[in-house]
Amino acid sequence: MIYWSLFVIIGVILDFGTKSLAENLLLYGEPIPVIPGFLNWTLAYNPGAAFSFLADQAGWQRWFFIGITVVIAIVLFFWIKRTDRVEKLLRFGLACVLVGAIGNLIDRVVLGHVIDFIHVTYNGRSFPIFNVADIFVTSGVGLIILSSFTEKKRKLSQVADDNQA
Repeated sequence: MIYWSLFVIIGVILDFGTKSLAENLLLYGEPIPVIPGFLNWTLAYNPGAAFSFLADQAGWQRWFFIGITVVIAIVLFFWIKRTDRVEKLLRFGLACVLVGAIGNLIDRVVLGHVIDFIHVTYNGRSFPIFNVADIFVTSGVGLIILSSFTEKKRKLSQVADDNQA
């Protein structure tokens, strides 16, 4: 459990550090091209959830998202504790989602909004601006889904082997 805890702490520090850099080096709404036509650094604030969901509300959504995130973080923590040691992919995925949840939770509690700064465009289309915490959440969900195919199958085969012995 200590490795997962260290991973979460390091991930949250990475998220916090990149958001601090964005706040200190970027001007709000002013894109800085990194890979022209594909990737910009653009400082933005999101008081809502993913894709600015509920961002246009009067402020109640801040506390709503804080509450939901606290519950999710607690569930994730205990879910990681309850997984088998062999379910490494699942544990890693859960820890990634936990990093993202905590990273964005800190922003909501302290600032009232989430700091976003990674802006991807393609063929003239602009995708929602996101941050490192969002990368952790998205990657974590992908790993959890992948683990549901690989690790559950391994577990079933192990149970079948045990029953044959």
